[in-house]
Parts: sequence; C-alpha cells; structure tokens
Amino acid sequence: MPGRGPRCTSPLVVEVPVYGWEKLVLLKHLLEQGLTKTAIAAQLGVSRRIVYHWLQTGQLERNVSQPMPRTRVRRPTKLDPYKPIIDTRLGTYPELSAVRLFAEVRAAGYVGGITQLRNYVLRVRPRPEPEPVVRFETPPGLQAQVDFADFRFPWGKRHALLVVLGYSRLLWLTFYPRQTMRTLMAGLETAFTYFGGVPRELLFDQLKAVIIDDRRPEDGKLIENPEFLRFAAHWGFRIRACRPYRAQTKGKIERPVGYVRGNCVYGREFLGDADLAAQAAAWLDDVANVRCHATTGEAPRLRFERDERAVLLPLAARPYQPLVPLMPRRAASRAPSLDVVVERRPLETYAALLETV
Repeated sequence: MPGRGPRCTSPLVVEVPVYGWEKLVLLKHLLEQGLTKTAIAAQLGVSRRIVYHWLQTGQLERNVSQPMPRTRVRRPTKLDPYKPIIDTRLGTYPELSAVRLFAEVRAAGYVGGITQLRNYVLRVRPRPEPEPVVRFETPPGLQAQVDFADFRFPWGKRHALLVVLGYSRLLWLTFYPRQTMRTLMAGLETAFTYFGGVPRELLFDQLKAVIIDDRRPEDGKLIENPEFLRFAAHWGFRIRACRPYRAQTKGKIERPVGYVRGNCVYGREFLGDADLAAQAAAWLDDVANVRCHATTGEAPRLRFERDERAVLLPLAARPYQPLVPLMPRRAASRAPSLDVVVERRPLETYAALLETV
C-alpha cells in the first residue's frame, strides 16, 4: 500500500513462529544423518538462519522424542462455591432439572448464568445403569408373536400381517389393503394352515381388535375383545398381550418387520397386489425361512420341522364362523360388521415381557 515501507523480514519476527514441534523432531533426525545446514533448511522449507537460530537457542536440548504436553490452566468460575450444593441435590434427587437447581443456587447467592450450570449438571448428573434386556425364549409350539406393519406402494398403502413362531422363528406374512378384524382373523387362519398347526398362545401388541382395555398397570385385568376371544377359543390358543409403557419391545416380531422392509420389499418392483403376494410367498420359502438365523444359529424351517411342527395344536375342523355375520361393505351402515379398523399403537411403547404363566 502506498506510503508504507517494506515489511520487516527479520527471522525472529516472521520465520520463527512457523516452526513447530514436528519440525524440531525432523531437524534432530536430519542432523543425526549428517546433512549440512543448507540441505536441512531446504528439506524443512526454512532459511539457514532459522536452522542456526534453533541450534543457538538450544531448541534441541529439550526432549523432542515426546510431544510437548499441553497444560490448560483452569480458571475459577462463579459456580464453583455452589457445586457441592448441586452434587448433594443430584445425589438425592438425580432427576432434578437444571432450572430447578438454578433457582436453588440463586437463592443461596449464586450470581452467574444458567448456561454454565446446565453444562455442569450435564457432566455430573448420575446416570442409572441401563436395565438389562433379558431374552425371553419359548419352548417349541408354545408361542407366536403377531403384528401389523405398514408399507406404501405405487398403487396404494398396504398392511402386512406378520406372524413369527417364537421357538423356530419361522415367519409368515401377507399383505392386505385394509387393517381390520376381518383381515386379522382371515390372516391368522391362513398362517395356521401355513404352519400346519396352532401355537398354544399368541402374543399381540395392544391392538383394539384384540385388546379392549389393559388395566394390568393398575393391578387390574386384561380385557379382550369378545369376538376375538371366541375366535381364539375356536382355534385353541390363549391371548397374550404386551404390557404397555415398558422399555423393551417385542423383539421377535420387531426384527422381522425390519427384515421384511429391507430384504423383501426394498429394491424390488411389484406389478400389483397379486405380484406382491406371489413374490412375498416365494421370499418366505426361498430366503427368510431357510437362512441361518442370527439368534438361533439355525435355519427357521429346519428348526421348525425338527422340533416344533409335531408339538403344535391340531388345526380346527372348519374356519371360524363369527356370531356377527360379515356383511357386504354397502350394507355396513345398516348392520354391524367385523370390518372395523384396528387401532395400532407404536411398538416402541410396549414391552415383550409376558405375564407369568
């Protein structure tokens, strides 16, 4: 810029700040190899005057085999005198909020802001040990887990009904355009036929088609849908339901839902419902039920045929006949029907822990 003189090029002002610990280590290595100062300066990308400066000021007398430790001087904060109060309160009541603690230390004389208090609480708040997840394994033929999962296709939304046998992990699924009691009953009957028998109990999520009310958290009872209770009696299985508001989920049915999404549906093209049903059936027989299952270490089909098929309950002699006739859709407004939409709740809110049999 006009009016200014040339910048100072003194090595002590300009070039000295560019060297670091790594260059000193390399300098020592090059000196041990016997290189000249000129050759060393060229390799380090500095002038010879810098090399001479390093040597004359005793830079290499330090131990350059170890990185220079960085020390950070901690400055006192306004919160320091009040940290014992916070520690004591959190020790007794670990869920106290930072806002509540802020009010308490302010009453004790704290004049700082809430930000440093929040950061401190985040570091020191006691964290409970996570509750261990106990895998619940069932004997052959005892239990199957049932749930719906939603999928979207170019021609519309479809609901997959999944049934997995707890012991063998043998999986069955089919897709329906509507999620109703009609489809639930029809689907389960098709699943029983696919298995060649009926498990002794079926574990459901809190489906309204199955569970009207669950009062077990208040030491009450599980209230089943009367029509579905008759359906269960016809086929001979007991109704089991996940307890609501628990941390765990129905793992044996949760994982197959993700497996179906990623392995059966994703990346495939379907021409319509008929093609979807055909490809899903082929996928069950050729992929899902013959793969080596990650938990059991065996193919579900092999484990089923060897240990489970023979202990399933026999199929009913005829399909279930509901007390309320299944009316045509156009007559649904004039007469009651089983074609009632099933209310679903997120699986994340339910646990896979069963009642003690």
